[in-house]
Amino acid sequence: MHKIITFLCLSLALTGLAQTKVQNVDAAAFKAYVDGKKGVLIDLRTADEIESKGLIPGALVIDYLAKNAETEIAKLDKKKTYLIYCAGGGRSGECAALMTKLGFKEVVNLEKGYGDWKRKGYPTTK
Repeated sequence: MHKIITFLCLSLALTGLAQTKVQNVDAAAFKAYVDGKKGVLIDLRTADEIESKGLIPGALVIDYLAKNAETEIAKLDKKKTYLIYCAGGGRSGECAALMTKLGFKEVVNLEKGYGDWKRKGYPTTK
């Protein structure tokens, strides 16, 4: 019995360590992460969306709608913190779920997307 309890406690502890921390934040909180360089910034929109509307300066681009998106995300260092966004929050929410499934350490999702970032007048670039 003692071995079973020890095993269960150890299993629960390891499960807790492996869980991804996902934070869904507003544009002001996301900007604080970006300004503080507290993670790798990733834009999940298509090339057409970025070309027509710009992007947050310093963002890497991974088109979440591309066929190789899951493969590209899986190649990222799971120990780093990632700041992710899309146009309105849908794709980045899906991506956060994928990153949780893949075992990433920490993901910060811009909840209302790039549109909200831009409406707030935060920096963008083409």
